[in-house]
Amino acid sequence: MKIFSWNVNWIRSWINKWTFFNFLEKYNPDIIWLQEVKANIEQVWMFELEKIKSLWYEIYWNGAKKLWYSWTAILSKIKPINVFYWLKIDALNLEDFELDEVITNNEEWRVITLEYDNFYFINVYTPNSKRELERLEYRKIWDIIFLKYIKKLEEKKTVIFCWDLNVAHKEIDLANPNSNKTTKTKPWNAWFTDIERKWMDNYIKAWFIDTYRFLYPNQIWAYSRWSNFWKSREKNVWWRIDYFLISNSLKNNLKNAFINQEVLWSDHCPVWIEIFN
Repeated sequence: MKIFSWNVNWIRSWINKWTFFNFLEKYNPDIIWLQEVKANIEQVWMFELEKIKSLWYEIYWNGAKKLWYSWTAILSKIKPINVFYWLKIDALNLEDFELDEVITNNEEWRVITLEYDNFYFINVYTPNSKRELERLEYRKIWDIIFLKYIKKLEEKKTVIFCWDLNVAHKEIDLANPNSNKTTKTKPWNAWFTDIERKWMDNYIKAWFIDTYRFLYPNQIWAYSRWSNFWKSREKNVWWRIDYFLISNSLKNNLKNAFINQEVLWSDHCPVWIEIFN
């Protein structure tokens, strides 16, 4: 089974150029999870939706109320048992302050969960802490809740989740770790602050596997997101912030993990895993 994740940074652009369909036909993913779609499904032309369906994909779209912002989608050739949009918060036994924060920001709709016979597949777009860490507190609450959510699901079935995590976990995961480290004079370098990296540690401590680093622990220059400035893509100087994590019990099912840097259309490239099901 080939499962892809890709922050497409506005899908309308790639569909209009037909390049998105060329990508689907070339790589033929069984499931592809998309982040930052930045369009609702009504903004996709009917013939374009029919073209997607002609490639044997079912479409699951999670649109926020705010136009041109965030949004997630999944295309799957494998029909799920259930589909959940956002989080099933009633089952998590959350504290009141956590619930209030989630409900207040529920319009962003950052999560889609597909349930299959043996797995939960989860598509995630994690909140960006932003410049000066203006959303760091919300990001903190969000990470607490999302970890509780996936651990709750794991009580029933194994979990596979992909995301634009908006953090580089280790120094090997970005080109210039020293200039981005948290210091007394520079505590706000979002995506590589000590606290953001610690939250990623919490997922690993909870027995989830970073699939790419599990297979390629010492692979350098393995980046998935580049700036649109300073010719950073040509120089391959940027960050690995797109991940596939799986339940520890699935590690023997993991066949391979990939970062498709040759796919140029978005400021992110696709990442994907091949797994025995």
